[in-house]
Formats: sequence, structure tokens, C-alpha cells
Amino acid sequence: MTETKKDDEMSQEQAANAMNPEMTEADLSEFDAAPVDELAALRAERDEFRDRFMRTLADAENSRKRSERDRREAEQYGGSKLARDLLPVYDNLRRALDAATDQNRADAKAFFEGVELTLRELLSVMTKHHVTPIVPEIGDQFDPQLHEAMFEAALPGTKSGQIIQVMSEGFLLHDRLLRPAQVGVSSTPA
Repeated sequence: MTETKKDDEMSQEQAANAMNPEMTEADLSEFDAAPVDELAALRAERDEFRDRFMRTLADAENSRKRSERDRREAEQYGGSKLARDLLPVYDNLRRALDAATDQNRADAKAFFEGVELTLRELLSVMTKHHVTPIVPEIGDQFDPQLHEAMFEAALPGTKSGQIIQVMSEGFLLHDRLLRPAQVGVSSTPA
């Protein structure tokens, strides 16, 4: 049987040599290695394409999320410039009402009612668009996130950091500060 195996191997080698008499055994080993190398190269290329595809997919998902966040922010905060431009109108209407004496109000009752209605309507429209006033009270604690200290003064009967005067109201748009409330703060030592 061993002779039969040897004969089979010899006949295969002779058949290979008969097809290409110049091909040696070393050439055959190279021929066998070529498909393995080619397969490894194809797998590496496949892995590279898969990696690039996954990265591109992740980039697309990140872009979609970023676009959605930008759209939401534009929807919520897109009117902030207009809201900021309306704040002086609110302030002036408020000052007009605060400056009026009882005598002025009695003499021009309809005029002041019109100003009050206009101020209420403006505040209603601002609230509808999520612009809310920050109305600090005297005695409240100063909050640098919401208030702007215009001056500091020692006032007997107050504690340091308490609001002692309110000059103007502040406003928030959703959760963003449009304008801080302008206040005077006590500096009385504890």
C-alpha cells in the first residue's frame, strides 16, 4: 500500500509537471499560499470597510441628534433678540405708571387705564412666549444668577447680601436669562 501512495504522489507530481514542466515544488507551495494571502487581504479590506461604515453611521446619528437639538433651541430661543428689544418698552410703561401721582391719575384716568392695559397685554404676550419676569422683593437674598448688583450700601436692620432696592425687573426666556434684575444690595456686616 505504501507503494501505491508513492505512485499516486508521483503521478500527481508528474501530472503537474506535464501541465507546466517548468513549475517546481517551490512554485506549488507559492501557489497554495497565494489564496491564503488573498483571503487574508480580503478579510482585512472587509474589516476596514465595516469600520468605516460604522464610523459613518455613528457620524450620521450624531449629526441627526445635533440637528434636532439645534432645531429645538432655535424654536425655544429664536425670539430672544425680539424679546430683549421689547424689554425697554415694558420698562418705560412701568416707569410711566410708577411716576404718576394720584392727582395725575385722577386728571387722566382713561389715559392711565390705557397704559395699564397695554402693560398687562405686553406682559401676557411675553408670558405666552415663555418670557417670565424676575421680580425680586426687598429683603430677598441676592442671587448672582438672577440679579445684577448696581450698588452696595450698609443699611441698618439688614443682613449682608439682602436686596435693599429694586431698580428694574429681570426676565427669563424659558430657562435662559434675558436680563438680570437690577438691584441694590446691603453690605451691612453680620
